[in-house]
Amino acid sequence: MSTFLTIALIHLLGVASPGPDFLIVTRNTLTYSKRCGIATALGLGLGILVHVGYTLLGIGLLISKSIVLFNTIKYVGAAYLIFIGWKAMTHRKTTMKESFIDKKSEDITPMQAMRIGFLTNVLNPKVSLFFLALFTQVIRPETPLWLQTFYGLYMSFATFVWFSGVASLFSLSSIKRGFARIQTAAERMMGAVLIALGLKIALSSRE
Repeated sequence: MSTFLTIALIHLLGVASPGPDFLIVTRNTLTYSKRCGIATALGLGLGILVHVGYTLLGIGLLISKSIVLFNTIKYVGAAYLIFIGWKAMTHRKTTMKESFIDKKSEDITPMQAMRIGFLTNVLNPKVSLFFLALFTQVIRPETPLWLQTFYGLYMSFATFVWFSGVASLFSLSSIKRGFARIQTAAERMMGAVLIALGLKIALSSRE
């Protein structure tokens, strides 16, 4: 039980820290809809399962030790964040009337939002190192595989619940009305932050 509580606390601190996941959920909720925000959260949760899966298989250790593998994931992930950030900065603001008339060309589907969340999480090398450290330093080697799998499933579900809460918060009408008044500036700011995070990841080391 003490190990589970430790894992739950470390994971909570991890997901609560502002980063690419938070920005992606916030942007998709404010720019599109609560449904897209929750779909993005689902994608993040599924991404956690990928990290847990390859960590349990020992691939996580291989990634951390291989400069080529680590840098490949790092640069692809950084490029993806920069791409999403650029799209945010160049996103055309639409009025309510325009949105109604040309909704399909402006909105994204929940499936697309889920894919964005999934790729944002999976392609973040820092998340890979987080799970590697968690499964090698907190969880004991003799811990049964079924229990390690349970820990992974819990963190995936907890990630989804946390960011669904973020999506629900930012979908409140008062917050969305305020966002609508500063949409262009807010989109550019979030886009700039995403690009900055992408550059930070690209320039980061494995340490």
